[in-house]
Amino acid sequence: MSIKEHPPQHVPVLLDASLELLCPKEGERYLDLTAGYGGHAKAFLDRTDNYLTACLVDRDSMAIEALHEFQAKGVRLMHDDFASAAGTLVAEQQTFDVILVDLGVSSPQLDYGARGFSFMRDGPLDMRMDNRQELTAEQYVNTVKLDSLVDIIRKYGEEPLGVARRYAKAIVDARPLHTTGQLAEVIRQVHVGKWQKIHPATRTFQAIRIEVNQELRQIEELLPLLPALLNKGGRVGIISFHSLEDRLIKRFFAEQQSAGYEAELQLVNKKPRSGHEDDHNPRSRSAKLRVAVKI
Repeated sequence: MSIKEHPPQHVPVLLDASLELLCPKEGERYLDLTAGYGGHAKAFLDRTDNYLTACLVDRDSMAIEALHEFQAKGVRLMHDDFASAAGTLVAEQQTFDVILVDLGVSSPQLDYGARGFSFMRDGPLDMRMDNRQELTAEQYVNTVKLDSLVDIIRKYGEEPLGVARRYAKAIVDARPLHTTGQLAEVIRQVHVGKWQKIHPATRTFQAIRIEVNQELRQIEELLPLLPALLNKGGRVGIISFHSLEDRLIKRFFAEQQSAGYEAELQLVNKKPRSGHEDDHNPRSRSAKLRVAVKI
């Protein structure tokens, strides 16, 4: 799949709030650990006008292809997951003035059925953010043990135990499953009660995606590296999209606030900016932006 075949339509989440709170200035070094299709990066680099020291990271091949226009201006591109990239940059003793981490799934990932992230467009059960990765959602769903699947749906989908057991058993009994439509239909058939706006498979899809891409482990590995990546007075902004992500970020910043003289980061906004404030992107309603500064 190529960017040329499928030009991305992606609106950056909480862009105005990110620019306001992170306040990029001319000459500052910018690091985007989840650059996606460059929506945030373009706005921030327009402010810093410092392409030669900027770094854009993404593990999605389509995103990296879209970011080549920045590379032509001297920006460093890293085709890697954000935790690994952060570790590499720390080892290189690279530091930045502004860091942005947008943890959301991009609109192109959701909109292209072939990526297998959404049951709204039937496609292969893939869900890989990095298509170089071996494990797909199809392989996971068709080989995972029942008890493990129950735990994943309960933990990462935040479904009640009884619901998680019912969904997991239905999935295991229906194997092999190959498409997003098949998986969603299996869950729909065993769902109890009425549903309106939110499809009953939504949380299970989230749980499987998180497990396949190790999304929460990535965040846990990244957070303690952030102070080492920031210059004094540097700012970091993290945009989360569900409570599992936000809980990790909130706890990390709270630990920093309570560390006394050993604290390295201080919150800029004690109350997170909400995606409800974002008029540009209806998919951003669940987004939360937390920003901290290195002291």
